[in-house]
Amino acid sequence: MTKPAVVTPADLPDPASPARATRSGSAGPVLVVDLDGTLCLTDTLHENLIALIARRPAALPGLIAALLRGKAAFKRRVAAGHVTPGHALPYNEEVLELVRRARAEGRRVVLVSASDQAQVDAVAAHLGLFDEAFGTGGPGVEGNLGGRGKAAFLVSRYGRGGFDYVGDGRVDLPVWAEARRAITAGARPAVRRALDAAHRDTLHLGPTGGRMRALLRALRPHQWSKNLLVFLPMLAAHDLGALPAALAAFVAFCLTASSVYLLNDLVDLGADRAHPRKRLRPFASGQLPVAWGMALAPALLAGAAGIAMLWTPPAFLGALAVYYAVTFAYSFWLKRKALLDVLTLAGLYTARIIAGAAATALPLSPWMLGFSMFLFLALAAVKRQAELARQPEGRKTAGRGYETADLPLLREMAIASGFAAVLVFALYISSEDVLRLYSRPEALWLICPLLLYWIGRMVLMTHRGFMDDDPIVFAARDWPSRLTVLLSAAIVIGAGIWP
Repeated sequence: MTKPAVVTPADLPDPASPARATRSGSAGPVLVVDLDGTLCLTDTLHENLIALIARRPAALPGLIAALLRGKAAFKRRVAAGHVTPGHALPYNEEVLELVRRARAEGRRVVLVSASDQAQVDAVAAHLGLFDEAFGTGGPGVEGNLGGRGKAAFLVSRYGRGGFDYVGDGRVDLPVWAEARRAITAGARPAVRRALDAAHRDTLHLGPTGGRMRALLRALRPHQWSKNLLVFLPMLAAHDLGALPAALAAFVAFCLTASSVYLLNDLVDLGADRAHPRKRLRPFASGQLPVAWGMALAPALLAGAAGIAMLWTPPAFLGALAVYYAVTFAYSFWLKRKALLDVLTLAGLYTARIIAGAAATALPLSPWMLGFSMFLFLALAAVKRQAELARQPEGRKTAGRGYETADLPLLREMAIASGFAAVLVFALYISSEDVLRLYSRPEALWLICPLLLYWIGRMVLMTHRGFMDDDPIVFAARDWPSRLTVLLSAAIVIGAGIWP
């Protein structure tokens, strides 16, 4: 029997059609809807677990002990520590439309989920679309309300074939087997094929969706350009023989950075969903399962450590470990502390340069450290300025320690730090290092006005509302910024090769 691959709620028969009524004359069987991955585009248990550990790391031993007592005990322990509010979750609009149509037909609609009863109640209360809501640990529910346990519960309550069931995963196959109609929502192709082969009446909502593109977005390869800073010690020393070690350091930092981005997005789910642009990120929007991030973050970090141990000196692995530890602290705590967050961001940029020197075993100039610290402090202040500029007057930035009244302070910090970086560079031109490395060091003075222009432009663009949240990404797309970099590189090359 051939069935259409995808059907939308609009393709359902008209509510007035006799085919929609049962032989008893009622509006139809109960419509039972699953929560995680079906009605909600994410897994609430995983989100609650991450939020709880991020807020209270000391709760981890108790969670492990609860897990040893079974799924139901573990879910109860997690829900006791954190329940995601119903308004803070991403929902499947097609499933919501299906629920609304069922209610318009006069059918009873029930939310049944393996999630803890407290989480199910929060969703049901927010949506106001369900006649009943059942979850693990709820009244009349024994054990974990998922898979065969959910199937037995529904049969005991509504009878075999007395309900239509909307689910999304292979774990729902025993439930669909007892349902009158089996409905999937965003299920994978393998699940759809298995259901079509086992059930005579199926309905598939929504596309299966390609998660690899969403995964690539979550890894943020466009941000890897920041890791080019590991090449600076090699370039400043004019030592191309250190290129293999620098390349290994670059790859290790890219993997580590992506691991950090995944971790940051997982911890920041609530704040991202309150942000006008970040709410579209793969985890916040539900395009990517939270479990993927929980698995990939440590895997990428392990890959980075392996590369570091094989192709770089031990000092680089230590620098990489310090970088990750600081970013971990930033994700869980420091980014919510005003001023500490911008200082940490600036330090993380500079850490890439230090790590590049460790990987290539080259000496690190104090001039470069001073210049980078002031310059990246300016860029960090610009980043926070850009986030605040998008907020309504008097509002705080979600997940940050600033409010819109702080904009002038951040603007002045960006200008002062940026110009201080130019001053350090000007002093560097007269140092012995420059006289030794360049035949025409006076040519480097031409870079100073370029830097003053570029820093002023970045602050001005942010003030006018044209800046993205990340100034590095903005600069990569901004042609005056690209031209500034090209001219500066040409000046450096010219100052070194002239007789």
